[in-house]
Amino acid sequence: MAYLTKLEFVALHSSRRNYLSWVLDAEIHLDAMGLGYTIKIENKASKQDCAKTMIFLRHHIDEILKIEYLTVKDSLVLWNNLKERYDHLKMFIHPKARYDWMNLRLQDFKSIHEYNSAMFRITSRLKLRGDTVNDVDMLE
Repeated sequence: MAYLTKLEFVALHSSRRNYLSWVLDAEIHLDAMGLGYTIKIENKASKQDCAKTMIFLRHHIDEILKIEYLTVKDSLVLWNNLKERYDHLKMFIHPKARYDWMNLRLQDFKSIHEYNSAMFRITSRLKLRGDTVNDVDMLE
């Protein structure tokens, strides 16, 4: 009986393969719940809101990570520990996304749909790193 309630999004794997999408999903859900400020530095969150955030975060991480961070009781500390552990992944995505962007050609795909899917996947990775990709670039 690992999970008794349904997850709002996929839990963070200890293998770090889904950290970037997990962090975006977690921020969006916490903002929607009115708890987004609890993972910001120097927040004035009540203990009750911090506890709600902690429950939410622990509910959406892998069992291995739960065990590793078992003694962490502050949501901000957990958030920062996970960020320290996995945030460097953004640096590895950027060079590959840049390379894929420079070598993206329509004739390499069987359909426009496949091409558009690849283009938006690459631009999402570039935007995640902070690059600006505008419509003119995508049309080229």
